[in-house]
Amino acid sequence: MDAGVWDERYASRERLFSGRPNPVLVMEAGGLAPGQALDVGCGEGADAVWLAEQGWRVTAIDLSRVALERAAAAGAHVADRIAWSRGDLAATPPPAASFDLVTAQYFPILRTSGPEAVTGLLDAVAPGGTLLVVGHARPADGHRPGGFDFDEYVHPADVARRLGPEWRVEADETRPRTTPPPEGSHHTHDTVLRARRSPA
Repeated sequence: MDAGVWDERYASRERLFSGRPNPVLVMEAGGLAPGQALDVGCGEGADAVWLAEQGWRVTAIDLSRVALERAAAAGAHVADRIAWSRGDLAATPPPAASFDLVTAQYFPILRTSGPEAVTGLLDAVAPGGTLLVVGHARPADGHRPGGFDFDEYVHPADVARRLGPEWRVEADETRPRTTPPPEGSHHTHDTVLRARRSPA
């Protein structure tokens, strides 16, 4: 989807998502020492705000202007710790080796967009840093909410296959969701990839 599509989707309701940070992020990043974080596909900002509240300095990127405006309002109390940025990961990769945590929670990457988006995610992680990628697991019943075709998108397992010897995979698994799925969807499980890049 392009920026206009996402703007329309966010503008269709007062709040698209819950306003709470994703539970997998809280679980996986809660024990990390705060540093520089990159939140890819930040949406309305709940994850970025939570990270900033934990002491992280966050760069939060999204395509949607509407989402970023809401995110900035929600994070006004930690505005000095978050840089909100409108951008396309595939077109403009983030700075290489700059982030102690790179998190992509349910961030849609089309396979047809080429390898640049995944390369940008991996390259952005600093030596010793953590990559956290979370996606929806394939529905067991083959349900396709809103015409969503699971196979058109890159998933955490695909990202795991791109990791070289400088990475240590700490989790690459499917887990039951701990919160209800998004309205109108049938997602009951998440796929989670957490990997750490070797120190320099």
